[in-house]
Amino acid sequence: MNKSEVLKIIGLNIKRIRQEKGLTQVDLVGKIEAQIDTTNISRIEKGRTNATIHTLFRISQALEVPLSEICKVD
Repeated sequence: MNKSEVLKIIGLNIKRIRQEKGLTQVDLVGKIEAQIDTTNISRIEKGRTNATIHTLFRISQALEVPLSEICKVD
């Protein structure tokens, strides 16, 4: 599996979890305790950017799921 595929899978995981929780990207940004904007969330969800592990951790905390659920790439 190449880098692009991994980024897309992680992005889709974030999007799926966010939508399952009934959150918009704006809602998610509001729950993240750091400077991040909806543009960054959008790029992460589309697999267009390689988010840092710290950013992924903050997203997982905002979504109230383990980091491993976001990073799951079966």
